[in-house]
This record gives sequence, C-alpha cells and structure tokens, in this order.
Amino acid sequence: MTHTTIVRNVSIARRAGAYVIGSGGRSPLSSGGLSPIPSALPSPNPSVEPKPTTHSPPSGGSSEEDGSGSSGSISIEHATPTTDTGISSPLFYYLDGTQTPSPNPDKMFDQSAQLASAGGPTPARPTIVINDTPLSASTAEPTGLGTGALTPLSPFQRYRGWLSDVVAPLEEFIDEQVDPREHYLDLNEIAEGESGSVFSATLSPANADRLRLSDAIKELDALELATEDVKMVAIKSIAIVPSGSPKLVDLQRELTMMKGLWHENVLGMDAVYVDLVEDSLWVRMELMERSLADIVGLVETGLMLQERMFARFTSDVLLALGYLHKHQIAHRDVRSDNLLLNKHGVLKLADFSNAVQLPTENSMREDVVGVAFWQAPEIRRGPYNALKVDVWSLGATVWEMAETQPPFADTKQLADRWPPVSQPELYKPAFHDFLRKCSEPSISRPSAEELLKSSFINNACGRPVIVQLLSQCMAIEKLLQEQDDES
Repeated sequence: MTHTTIVRNVSIARRAGAYVIGSGGRSPLSSGGLSPIPSALPSPNPSVEPKPTTHSPPSGGSSEEDGSGSSGSISIEHATPTTDTGISSPLFYYLDGTQTPSPNPDKMFDQSAQLASAGGPTPARPTIVINDTPLSASTAEPTGLGTGALTPLSPFQRYRGWLSDVVAPLEEFIDEQVDPREHYLDLNEIAEGESGSVFSATLSPANADRLRLSDAIKELDALELATEDVKMVAIKSIAIVPSGSPKLVDLQRELTMMKGLWHENVLGMDAVYVDLVEDSLWVRMELMERSLADIVGLVETGLMLQERMFARFTSDVLLALGYLHKHQIAHRDVRSDNLLLNKHGVLKLADFSNAVQLPTENSMREDVVGVAFWQAPEIRRGPYNALKVDVWSLGATVWEMAETQPPFADTKQLADRWPPVSQPELYKPAFHDFLRKCSEPSISRPSAEELLKSSFINNACGRPVIVQLLSQCMAIEKLLQEQDDES
C-alpha cells in the first residue's frame, strides 16, 4: 500500500477538508485506518482566570431551611467552594476509566482492525503536513462554514471528508449551528486521561440563547447568568480520528439511552459540539467539585463525617436511582468514585458506561459488570435482576463511608453480605437497619423508592452542612499541598 500524506491548511475551513496525496493525485480522504492523532486544546485566553463564583439554588430541587433540617432551600450565606483550575485538581472522574469498561465496546468505522483480522496488510501511517498556502479557487472545496447560511447544514456539508463519516452517527446529538469556541471561553485543563482532556470553561452570555440545550439547562444557565458574575461548565474534549473510536460508540450509546431525561441528581451530558480547530468533540457537562471518594479519602487526615451526612448523600443517590429505575435504566456501577458533588452540596450519579436500558417486561441480565467490592453477589452468579443490584452497591457505599474503605477491601474475600462495621456503637439502629435491607437477597431487597422512606434517610442533615463540608475538604487539601511543597 502506498504511503499517504495528509495535507492540512492552518485555517479552520481547510482543516475540515483533509486530502490524501497519492499516486492517483489529490482526492478527498475517505478511507479509515489512521492512527489516533494527539490533540492539545489550548486555552483561548490563558491570561484570564475564571472568577470564583457563588450560585443560587437550581429551580425545582429540594430545599433546606438551615443546617439541621432534612429539607429546605440552598443557603447562600455560606462560602461556596470553587474548583481549582490546576492540573492537580481531583476531577479525574470526568474521564472514562479503565476499571469498568463498557459491556460491549464495539468499533466504529475501524477499518484497520478489520484488515488485521482478515490477515491483510495494515495501512501505512500517514504523514501530517500543515500547509499555509491559500487554496486556489479551482481546488477549494465548499465547507458550509459561511455565516450566511439560512438552513442547518448536515454533517456531510459542514464536515468534509472523513470527519463527516465519523461524526455522522452522532448527528442528532450535535449542536452543529454554533462554534463552541465562541460560547465557551477561558478554558483551563483540570484533568487528562486516555479518552481526552477535561477543561473548566466560562459560558459566554452573548448569544447564549443560540445554544441547543434542554429547557431545564437553559433555565439554570439563565438563572446563573442573571445572578452571578460567571457561569462555569466542564468541557470534555474527545479527539476525532479517521478510524473512529470505541469512545465514540460509548458516547452514542449513552446519549441515546439518556435522551430526553434529566434529574437534579444525575450528571448528564448537556450538549455535544464539533471543534474544527482541533478535530475533536466537545461534550458539555456540569462542573463538579469533588467525588465522594475524594471526601472519604480525607477522613484519615482529619475530616469528620457524621451519620446525618451519610444520610444526605444516600438520599441523593436514592432519588437518582428511583428516577432511572422508573425509566427502566440500571446503572450497575454505583460506588463512591461515580458519585460527584457540585458546589451547592448536591450529589449526582455519574458514569453510565455500564448502564443498561431494560425492556419493560424483563429486567434480568447475565453480563458481569462493576467493581467487585461494590458488586452485588448475584452478578457473579447470574442471571440477576439489574434493577436490584444498584441498591446493594449503594449499601456497600454507605458501609464505605463508615469504614473509609469498601467492604472486603482488607480481606479480598467476597461474601453475600458485608461484615459488621468496626465500631457499631457509633451509629444508630436506623443506620444498621438500612445496611441490612440493602444486603438482603435480591428477591426481598427493597427498591430505591421504598428505602427513601426509611428512618435513616429521614435523619439527613441540611444541604448547607454539605457545602461547609466541601469547604473543609478544600482547606485540608490546601494544607496538605503546602506541606508537600515544604518537604
């Protein structure tokens, strides 16, 4: 096979229409099999630092009167923490981890893999050449990037060549009428992983109404833009390569499953954009502050967690599970790493890579998913009721909050019920009763909605207490960082 060269002009329009130079002359690039192209996403304005913000409570959520009640409005009297924009910020939970791969990670347009499995030759890796020479009128291809277009453009019209093929399966989810760099500013990298980087970004108030967002997200954006200095979001950047990627398959699957769904305690993907500057997908999400695993990990350094805080976290997860189960969606990977807190002190369930949409008439599954310490025992035996395993995993997470490590982590000997907590006298009977119910056999295990009525949940602390807890976490982390710098 002839070695190929991709010629790219620096301009955005030229980057959208890559060409292959071969023995046959210049032609639009339509074949796959290229190696992934690393992508770095620079900040549009590195000199501008996002301002710390305080937020008003989202509409439609639960409310807290004060720090002692179990319900009421979010208090703005307490200082609300904001995410550190440094690379060391503990926000790696935005990235797809390797511990819990998707149940069926298919390949998308992976022609190289198909050739390899068939015993055929592997295509030579192309050479990337940046061409600053302006395109002549005879060779220029229409890109559909003109601002005068009156009708929406299809991916084929807007994204020429291989790019249109790769993003075509995501067409219904992509907001393709806007340039994301015009709406999301002051990008700062906060996490980096195998699937891409995650950035904090400021939402530009100019023309915010042009963004294709759900009504609930639009309302929250409008509220924060009207009452705060800035609106911060998280942007996950996923490289688009000619051969496609299993990450895009997982993304399409999750977007399809969660289409039309929104809940205050579920961290979803608000919007998807194509960035033509870096040939990448931008996935907008809510900017979160810490994972529950981060908080539990600070207990050994002096952070105090109380039973009523456990109840508040657990209540949020039960609300998320009740909503998902009502729509026949089983998460199947509930654990502290996938439970994230925003600066309002609201816990949200994240990472739907192992989630499954179940038919109404049958909720049984056989595939083994999840991480063993939080995994319901019936998953290892199969088949199992997928809507019941989330409750067991939540119980294991509550046990983890009390012990600062998940069940069986010390012995590595899995069992049908987790062992008693090491200091049972510290907790009320309602706490022990809740753990017992979560570890019941699947057939008698209560549903998320039933557990919301338990005495343990009714004793939950107020939301402002969690906001203060976040502030304490950041103070401890700052102290630890200073100690590391001095040593």
